[in-house]
Amino acid sequence: MKNRLKYIKRAKELGAKEAGIIPAKSIVVAEWVRMKCQFGCDGYGQSLTCPPYSPTPDFTRRMLSFYKNALLVHGGAYANIHEIIPVLEQEIFLDGYHKAFGMGAGPCQLCAKCAKFCRHTDKTRPSLEACGIDVYSTVRNNGYPIKVLKDSNCRGNYYGIVLID
Repeated sequence: MKNRLKYIKRAKELGAKEAGIIPAKSIVVAEWVRMKCQFGCDGYGQSLTCPPYSPTPDFTRRMLSFYKNALLVHGGAYANIHEIIPVLEQEIFLDGYHKAFGMGAGPCQLCAKCAKFCRHTDKTRPSLEACGIDVYSTVRNNGYPIKVLKDSNCRGNYYGIVLID
């Protein structure tokens, strides 16, 4: 992939703590991940980017089979992954990678309540978790830091991905 360093640099310019190109086959998809959305996240059913509206794990697995690379973006505690991922996806697409597709972290925050159809399809993407991606395993498989937060005072590690091919 010829623009590897360009995309890593651009992710950092947009506020990411770090970023890197990973093999798409290293992305772990598991059925149990969506259960954590349904039983543990108050965003379940509240956003069109979350379950039950988001792609299923089975669909995600099939989709991933069409990609060789992904840009893994580590947002750290304060970077807005929701803003970074769609910008990167568009720039990568405009560079000629017509299959570029991004996924963020957590529920969409753009509207107080979702309409029947998304009013911001250019600014929002489904979360990794909503699509059944095991973020912990995927991130660890690729040498990035992530840990379970012990309480609400801990700073999180937020990740997003742009699939590239």
